[in-house]
Amino acid sequence: MATVTSFQALSFPGKSELRQFAELFQPLFANSTVEARREAVAALSQSPNLPMAITVFIATQPIAIAAPFLAASPALTDEMLVMIARTQGADHARAIVKRERLSPTVIDALVGLRHSETARDIERKLARETVQTTGMAMGAAAGETGAMPALNAIPNVRRTEMDIPPPPTDDERLAREEELRLQIKRLAQHLNPSDNDRLGRRTVSQMQAALLIRFARSHEGGHFATTLADLLSSSRWLAERILLDISGRQLATTLVGVAMPLAETVFVLEHIYPHLARAEGGVSRADRLVSSLDPHDCEARVDSWQRADSYTFGTDGGTDGEETRVTAASNGPRAAVAPSPPASARKPVGDELGRQLLRARKR
Repeated sequence: MATVTSFQALSFPGKSELRQFAELFQPLFANSTVEARREAVAALSQSPNLPMAITVFIATQPIAIAAPFLAASPALTDEMLVMIARTQGADHARAIVKRERLSPTVIDALVGLRHSETARDIERKLARETVQTTGMAMGAAAGETGAMPALNAIPNVRRTEMDIPPPPTDDERLAREEELRLQIKRLAQHLNPSDNDRLGRRTVSQMQAALLIRFARSHEGGHFATTLADLLSSSRWLAERILLDISGRQLATTLVGVAMPLAETVFVLEHIYPHLARAEGGVSRADRLVSSLDPHDCEARVDSWQRADSYTFGTDGGTDGEETRVTAASNGPRAAVAPSPPASARKPVGDELGRQLLRARKR
């Protein structure tokens, strides 16, 4: 326990401390009492940094000692848990089930081991329990009458006479295991949805994608900006600001964020920004740019742009384009200020220069 306590006092043990602890622990563990072993294992079950040899050594001990370590140790990886459940038996597997968090991999392995007992083992267990129950009942009756029945008088109760359901067949067991695996996979998909699941997310339609490709091919920048603004449900100013990035990264982020196909995204980028059509190592710059983007990050970036645009132009419909401000004096009457112009008529300051640059580049 002194060795364990001194090791736990190290917040971040180095390689030398881990090696020294691994060399000292096993001999001391072998020469300790059972109670000292349990206390040491219970203390080490809270340590996140343990040598791998000590972790496997403790996890493979008898269940009376290893149970708290299997149920709570953060040092056990998923691979170790699966290996221990498959090699150490049902008692170790039950201790692993008591952990607070189990990954889908470990759960899948435990489900596969749940029905590993054969039908013969189940029949033997039922027969043993039946004989023990019958023997206890007859012993109690003999205590009341003062006579002890002979061992041969215990009836040979069969499984069919007790109406005990038969053990599942191999086909039933496999079907149940497959159903449990599918259920676990469906539950895990809620945490990590696939890229094809676009329910409730901004997605480009086939018509919008066709219009973007057509306007990019014909170099119609005005129509392209209008279609992009319609796709984002934003103002035209946001679409033009995205196109003003001559590196093409903002437009690539937008098209990837709305789940536009890769080939169509590369085609649009190469026609809007001709320098992205140049090949480097057999791959165009546009293709390399799109491949470097993460779809989830792009989607989050597009949503932030759209929110900022709605705050700037008031397209969220909160005031319907009209605002009435009231100023109140301390003791005087209130005076209403003239309503501000509609949101569609407001423009950000300094945008005219950007529009001129866009027109010059499109010529």
